[in-house]
Amino acid sequence: MAVKTYIVEGRQFRTEADYKLACRDQQVVEKLRERIKGADSAALAELKKELADGKYEFYTLVGQDFMDEVDEKLKKASHAGTGKPAVKKSILTKRPSSPQKAASAKKTDKELEPFVREELKRRERNRKLLILFCSIFAAGCLGYFGVYSYYNYRTDATYKQLDALKEQANEAVSPALKPSAPVIHYDADKETPEVLEEYKNLLNKNQKLIGWLKIDDTNINYPVMQTSDNDYYQDHNLNQEYDKNGSIFMDKDCDVLKPSTNFILYGHHMKSGQMFGDLDKYEDKKYAEAHPYIDFDTIYEHGIYRVMYVFRSRVYNEEEITFKYYQFIDALSEKEFDSYMEEMAELSLYDTGITAQFGDQLLTLSTCDYQEKNGRFVVVAKKVAAKEY
Repeated sequence: MAVKTYIVEGRQFRTEADYKLACRDQQVVEKLRERIKGADSAALAELKKELADGKYEFYTLVGQDFMDEVDEKLKKASHAGTGKPAVKKSILTKRPSSPQKAASAKKTDKELEPFVREELKRRERNRKLLILFCSIFAAGCLGYFGVYSYYNYRTDATYKQLDALKEQANEAVSPALKPSAPVIHYDADKETPEVLEEYKNLLNKNQKLIGWLKIDDTNINYPVMQTSDNDYYQDHNLNQEYDKNGSIFMDKDCDVLKPSTNFILYGHHMKSGQMFGDLDKYEDKKYAEAHPYIDFDTIYEHGIYRVMYVFRSRVYNEEEITFKYYQFIDALSEKEFDSYMEEMAELSLYDTGITAQFGDQLLTLSTCDYQEKNGRFVVVAKKVAAKEY
């Protein structure tokens, strides 16, 4: 709560009581200024003596400022040879001591007591409110930190268990599916290939599993989900529990059976480093050169991808006519494919020396970027036969 201030004669007063006294002093000063307007040194000296004798009672610094003002005027008049030598300033600053003045001061103190008490009460009330607000804020911060830490711990533990489960390729797991995320239904006339052994157990836990993503020396080692709703896995994990970390998921329009030209995977950029929190390390060309490969398996096929382009973009409005990387899923012709490659090469932060041809399988990793509103950080790679070191 802001404290109201009052200004009189250039002086600032915090309480209403002081302000009233200052206004009273100002009225006396204004009358005295009229009296000495154009006065000679004799008149100034007379007024100065009256002030020193306590003829005029002042209760604030407004009066003291006026006394200094009279003293300065008298000095200037004396130096000009138009009056008597100035009286020492110490005479002005010395307040007369008399029974009448003491009684007047006591009377003033009594008048000020209600204002002082009210001011002290107000300050104490503000102090208590501030303490209460700080306590509530601190409790809220602790609560948020506790929830944040819990979700991070649970997420980390969950995915470690899933990674271990993936390795248990031949161990049977009872299917216990929970009704939740919508499932993508592929055409019945498509022949579905055999699921890789290491993913059968995970698929029993959740039929929306579509693959697994891993990048060496990062936290990125997660199952990849896919449903007909791109929003669902923004705040759910593989166990279909609410989780603010969400999951890594494939765009609903991508097809691993066909397959589509480009697999687009999304994940949150978590400050903890989870999900795609480490993806922006590829902003550094040296890091990309040291980590050129991305492992991405679909549940039907192993895959190794080589990083090609790294760039920043954003989510555009529908009416904006520009390259929207998140709409590049299928290229119907070589010309269309080459056009997409040119757009991404132009956006790329650096040249990796890697290019792609029509017919290559691409992988795009996308996460939030906070350098602009609705910003995105994107890494694009192409499928290769094997890692080359």
